[in-house]
Amino acid sequence: MSRAARFVWVGAGGFVVHAATLQGLVSLAGFGYPAATALAVEASILHNFLWHEGWTWADRGAPRVGLAPETSVRAKRWARFLRFNGLTAVVSIGGNMALMALLVGVLHAPLLVGMAVSVAALSAINFTCADRFVFTR
Repeated sequence: MSRAARFVWVGAGGFVVHAATLQGLVSLAGFGYPAATALAVEASILHNFLWHEGWTWADRGAPRVGLAPETSVRAKRWARFLRFNGLTAVVSIGGNMALMALLVGVLHAPLLVGMAVSVAALSAINFTCADRFVFTR
């Protein structure tokens, strides 16, 4: 399976996490859609990182360097997680907040339709950022 196909599969799982979190925060916890959107995106970012690290980009594992390989692997993975979270947060949270404000706030689209359009629009940017800046060789 190609890397792009694995990215889409992981993203589909992240979409479910995103949708369930968003719907739960709005319907069950009474959050407004802006705060719920930011939290739901972060939940899906955490889900996606774990799957991308272990499956999508598993061939680009953290390099073992220095005298204490386990320490360096842990440090490399934390650095990778921080890069992934930062880049994806800028693209996904920023992009989702802007697109949700337009689609739901201005155009009155249903909540999950706005979310689906936002996620689809930002996927190619996220794949490129992850491939070029996070899961480097």
